[in-house]
Amino acid sequence: MEHTKPSYYITTPIYYVNAKPHLGTAYCTILADVQARFRRACGCDVKFLTGMDEHGEKVAEAAEKNGFDSPQAWCDSMEPAFADLWRTLEISNDDFIRTTQPRHIAGVQKFLQVLLDRGYIYKGAYDGWYCRPDETYFTDTQVRHHEEDRRAAGEEPADPEHPLCPDCDRPLERIKEESWFFKLSEFQQPLLDFYEAHPDFIQPETRRNEVLSFVKGGLKDLSISRSTFDWGVPFPFDEKHVAYVWVDALINYITALGYGSDDESEFHRRWPAQVHVVGKDIIRFHCVIWPALLMAAGLPLPERVFVHGFLTVRNEETGKIEKMSKSRGNAIAPEEVIDLLGVEAYRYYFMTDVAHGTDAPISWGRMRQVYNADLANSWGNLVSRTLNMSVKYFDGCAPVRPADFDAPSPVRDACAGVFERYAAAMEQMDYGAAAGEVFAIVSAANHYIEDSAPWALAKDPEKADELARVIWSLIEVIRIAAELYEPFMPCISAEVRRRLSLSTEPSTDLAAACVWGGLAGGEPVEKGDPLFPRLVD
Repeated sequence: MEHTKPSYYITTPIYYVNAKPHLGTAYCTILADVQARFRRACGCDVKFLTGMDEHGEKVAEAAEKNGFDSPQAWCDSMEPAFADLWRTLEISNDDFIRTTQPRHIAGVQKFLQVLLDRGYIYKGAYDGWYCRPDETYFTDTQVRHHEEDRRAAGEEPADPEHPLCPDCDRPLERIKEESWFFKLSEFQQPLLDFYEAHPDFIQPETRRNEVLSFVKGGLKDLSISRSTFDWGVPFPFDEKHVAYVWVDALINYITALGYGSDDESEFHRRWPAQVHVVGKDIIRFHCVIWPALLMAAGLPLPERVFVHGFLTVRNEETGKIEKMSKSRGNAIAPEEVIDLLGVEAYRYYFMTDVAHGTDAPISWGRMRQVYNADLANSWGNLVSRTLNMSVKYFDGCAPVRPADFDAPSPVRDACAGVFERYAAAMEQMDYGAAAGEVFAIVSAANHYIEDSAPWALAKDPEKADELARVIWSLIEVIRIAAELYEPFMPCISAEVRRRLSLSTEPSTDLAAACVWGGLAGGEPVEKGDPLFPRLVD
């Protein structure tokens, strides 16, 4: 099959199945979904991947704790929790990978064999610190530096037998076991050279600086197998060992494309990925270990890793602001927010009011404020008022496009260049700025209503043409805004287009769809119920 559209491959991390998805999990997934929808609207052949990370010690422990006969049975029970939530949140993923699927296992085993054949892994013994909750290894130097930082901040010294994890501040344990090692130390300079040659590889800039500092501090060889339990992908050349869960997980980005299968055509067409969307807690895995593994295997590196911050909540006991996570037990269920805002406003709030590169506190009050100001009072109000006037003054139809539709006017001028400004922000995954461009034309239209006073024009038969031009112009702004809001609020945008007697399918040429004058008019319009009923306390 010949593919004429440019490929755009975007991924989320695959999510751990030790508990149900929470608000932070959904946040990352919607971040990727908005970009995937935008790229489809721009005519790309998109593959959007998400999935579940099902191996590792933590999963086996969760299965036993919850009374399941096997880790696989536990993973199977968790799949609906993720799949159902993604459907509820209108996630448009094209694939959903599970690391227990045969396609993934075959690809991981091929990758490990390639590393062995190319001389980048060797057998040894691991003796070091291990964070069981995060399944992460740490060197003595990392642990010592973290303790020094804690003491400098005035915190109580940790137990030397169980120092605290540099990532999550929970006790570490010392483990000793036979292991296969990856020669990560050989890739310190190649990685630094790559970062210099590709300054946009890690975004935002603050995260790039963090990775540079880490790599410049020195890299040590990485333990990539476990031999004390068997819930994982067996090494093809040493079945006493299973792949370290993080190595196993990272390889999903290529196994989902058919790497290791009999048909690797999709892999060759789509790899490297355009962007991995990840949280800042897994930046080392995606920006250091994964690129090094790909270099070792002789494969291209992804074009970009976009790193978002944490959603945070206040600990009621300590008063501290903490990362929201399943393992901390402080996660908010997405269903709670959906109950307040509805799905579309949920997506809008987290994508437009939360700065994606930094940590962001969650505030119920702020959610209400954004909903009422942006959606109920502005966007929803514009649609309701305009369509009501169109129905009232033009016998239930939109006015026909006037001959001088392209003449300068406040709303026509506001829409000039809006796609270019919006697209530039979307390219950087600056969704707040992108949505701000749409909000600007919506606001211009609301001001235009007040300034032009259509209700007054309707009283003067000699102003009929002017009234038609005003209402047509307002509907044209609504049409363009619905196109641009589609990645954020797909169902509302489809509903707005339906009320305008337009196709409910999203555009595949967004630039053309945003050109002023696209509305022919003359078709029936429908006011309908309020898109966003105002929230009251």
